[in-house]
Amino acid sequence: MSKNVFVWLLATVLLTTAPFAEAQQAGKIFRIGFLDSSTASGNEVLLGSFRQELTKLGWIEGKNLAFEYRFGENKGPDRMSGLAADLVRLKVDVIVTAGAPSAIEAKKATSTIPIVMATFPDPVALGLVASLARPGGNVTGFTSLSPELNTKRLEVLKDAVPKLTRVGILRPAGAGVGVQSQLQGLRPAAVALKLKLEEIETQRDPQGLERAFQTAKQKQVGAIMTISGRTYFAERKRMVELAVKYRLPAIYFDEAFVDDGGLMSYGSDLEDQYRKSAHYVDKILKGAKPADLPVQQPMKYELMINLKTAKTLGLTIPPVVLMRAEKVIK
Repeated sequence: MSKNVFVWLLATVLLTTAPFAEAQQAGKIFRIGFLDSSTASGNEVLLGSFRQELTKLGWIEGKNLAFEYRFGENKGPDRMSGLAADLVRLKVDVIVTAGAPSAIEAKKATSTIPIVMATFPDPVALGLVASLARPGGNVTGFTSLSPELNTKRLEVLKDAVPKLTRVGILRPAGAGVGVQSQLQGLRPAAVALKLKLEEIETQRDPQGLERAFQTAKQKQVGAIMTISGRTYFAERKRMVELAVKYRLPAIYFDEAFVDDGGLMSYGSDLEDQYRKSAHYVDKILKGAKPADLPVQQPMKYELMINLKTAKTLGLTIPPVVLMRAEKVIK
């Protein structure tokens, strides 16, 4: 190879890699704002998956990446509005949101900072994106398809609990449009399944969850399920304990509940969505625009059943339901 050709090739390589090299230059630290309406302790597993995936992609906290965490501690939309505004004032490079309240408030707070939804029930219906394929604007990420999956959970619950006629639906008190969207899908589904729904609010004080379970027993429901959301995920261990205490069969929206002793779950893998969110953050920090990254839907849904908990509750899961389960804890 001639010297001139070698010099030309070297120059070409340097020019094509320059943008990324500049972005990764020593001393350049990108800041990611993380916004969640619930608690840090309740989301440790999901956040761990997110950070680990970023590390695999070459992002190292303290070297080229920093986090700004903001948790609403289940104190409602007003709290989230202030936290979102705080991240905008800090001029973070990307805001990652968990659940509907955080994404909605982040979108209200900025139209320029990229927002990646780690999970969101229905971003098109709630006006965060123009469409899943072409989101437009500054928001993209992952949808959990909560309204559709809630209907499926209700069907599984009826099949699993013989002679079920009344179901308690736990919903956070003072919840916003994300919860209303899920309820609007559940109500007609219950009518079609000939089930009566008892909508039970869980207050935000320390005894709120237990009072909700007491109300469920008073209303003589045969089983319970929850609206999908950050509040309940963060409180999953307590919820599982109360369901066993009050001897109420329950179906949840993530398998982490079943791992912690819950009876059943049906849904997508939340940890996987957080890992995929890390890849979207990686693309955006390297120059991609949120408007060009389609909102992705879960590709896989799994039914998980804990037969140990079923035995504790005195419940026999019908064989037809067990055959549909991808995972069974014996």
